[in-house]
Amino acid sequence: MRFRLGSLGRPSRRTRRLAFGSAAVVVLAGMNGPALWGYAADQYHDYKINQPGYKARNGHWDVADVPGKYRINTIHAALLHTGKVLLVAGSGNNAANFKAKSFRTVLWDPRTNTYKNIPTPKDLFCAGHTQLPDGNLLVAGGTQRYEKLDGDVTKAGGLMVVHNEDPDKPMTLPAGTRFTGRENRKTFESKDAVLVPRAKKETRDDKIVVTASTARVYVEAREKGHAYETGTTDNYRVEGLGGKDAQNVYGIANKLSFDKKDFQGIKDAFEFDPVAERYITVDPMEEARWYPTLTTLQDGKVLSVSGLDEIGQVVPGKNEIYDPATKKWTYLPKERFFPTYPALFLTKKGKIFYTGSNAGYGPADRGRVPGLWDVASNDFTEVPGISDPDILETSMSVLLPPAQQQRYMVLGGGGVGEDRKSTAKTRIVDLRNDKPRFHDGPDLYAKVRYPSSVILPDDTVLTTNGSGDYRGRSDSNVLAAEVYDPAANATHAVADPLVGRNYHSGALLLPDGRVMTFGSDSLFGDKDNSKPGTFQQQIDLYSPPYRFRETRPEIKETAPRTVKLGDRSTYRTSDPRQIEKVRLIRPGSFTHVTNVEQRSIALDFSRTADGVTVTVPKDPSLVPPGWYMLTVVDGRGTPAEAVWVKVPVADGLAR
Repeated sequence: MRFRLGSLGRPSRRTRRLAFGSAAVVVLAGMNGPALWGYAADQYHDYKINQPGYKARNGHWDVADVPGKYRINTIHAALLHTGKVLLVAGSGNNAANFKAKSFRTVLWDPRTNTYKNIPTPKDLFCAGHTQLPDGNLLVAGGTQRYEKLDGDVTKAGGLMVVHNEDPDKPMTLPAGTRFTGRENRKTFESKDAVLVPRAKKETRDDKIVVTASTARVYVEAREKGHAYETGTTDNYRVEGLGGKDAQNVYGIANKLSFDKKDFQGIKDAFEFDPVAERYITVDPMEEARWYPTLTTLQDGKVLSVSGLDEIGQVVPGKNEIYDPATKKWTYLPKERFFPTYPALFLTKKGKIFYTGSNAGYGPADRGRVPGLWDVASNDFTEVPGISDPDILETSMSVLLPPAQQQRYMVLGGGGVGEDRKSTAKTRIVDLRNDKPRFHDGPDLYAKVRYPSSVILPDDTVLTTNGSGDYRGRSDSNVLAAEVYDPAANATHAVADPLVGRNYHSGALLLPDGRVMTFGSDSLFGDKDNSKPGTFQQQIDLYSPPYRFRETRPEIKETAPRTVKLGDRSTYRTSDPRQIEKVRLIRPGSFTHVTNVEQRSIALDFSRTADGVTVTVPKDPSLVPPGWYMLTVVDGRGTPAEAVWVKVPVADGLAR
């Protein structure tokens, strides 16, 4: 039988099914032609992938049994230190849900396969999230308004910049405030409340100088129709104000039109408490953000970067820091621009490495170059050599295990926006080099956007799914998965995923060594792009080959512990002589091809009579504070089920 090979010389899933089924089908071929052939091929494929030998080589996929009332459009997923997974949809990319204020979060326990609905305070669709030192999950940003495409906009609207020239009085204007042009006489209403700070007053050369403060708000015409749009800049008086307020507070707007209106972000921020199992409101961010990246720093504070703001524009380089101790946000003193959902990793030296991966909005010629960012000085050193630099959008980035080696991989990607280009390239850089430079690694199984990559406890990386075109367009979902071995710089195919996954999908490592995959939001439902797509609510569980070995190590003490940087801790294990590695793995927090949380840290260890004594590294930028999964791995690469360890903020960095 002749196999049809893909671009990498691997049989497609359909081809592999036919190959597996050929022996069974041949005896039936003369009876009923194509129908029997296809049926028998599928039957034999299902038989084959469930054989012990196949599972031991390729692993196995199962479907999680999710009761109907807990099925949601999972956009975000994060593993919590309770072992449960927070599944967040918000409005789930569903405008009807948004209008109805139907926002969803579900808490899933993979061990018992039980579920719980969690009240969701705001639309956290397209928020950012990261793990905090105390085990809470910080969730910040989300959706204030859905986009309106060209042709769907019925009211003229856009950005109104509100000025306040009063140095003694801030001004809050409620939603629905009306602004009327002094020249065009057209009236627009604000869609949200806006706070305009007091003006800045200072003394210069013995003179008092007042500089107006500004704030931005989205406004729309009160009536539908092109008669209400504007084409020039105008000064707008604020209705309802009198006296000095009417003189000091005013609006300025340029074109207020029927152009496409992008999504708009919110400033709201919350901590999810895994023990109380509820959201806790904290201070809002300084900037509204939709599609932001949150990165935990070595002192446990959190960097918040990029996103679309309250009027649908990419935040212009205004980045900020969250302090878990005070629950407050402060701006960084200097600005640096990134496109939305940039892949920003804390490096061993405390700098932030931007791999070039991002997931959406921003100009094609700004903020796209990989490099090392010194947050304190705002210096940015470009890292050259990345291949296919114009198709890094919707690529995946991973800190390869173990984290001490400071090697990063960028996988796949596509062109900016809805561009049809995609790539099978992987690119690797070693930040330990004096002059780090990307070089190509092994190609992926196909050209893909939106691949999901997960670090496994055996120091390999599973990559799965993706699509060849924007949001799976033209039936371009890829049903393939592979494992990359950084030590050998080689990949091998594993069991095919059960369903296609592209935009709004992701994957997480679970404490027992399985990988869960979620989501997918295809733009269309057929090859001809004539039917709307439906959101993939199925959750799948991949068991790697190591879960099908006859024995696996066991950590016999499962109670959570607190271990400081540089400290030792002893665990009782099964047969200590078989232990070859100990790994500390940070729980993932995945959305939009972005999981800058996951990292696997090698621990020095010594064997005892009945276990191992492990030492946590001293470097807080290698081991940022928070909860981790600790596992031991035997000589065959078989990990134990992980136990939880808390690493507190380093003594010198604690407040």
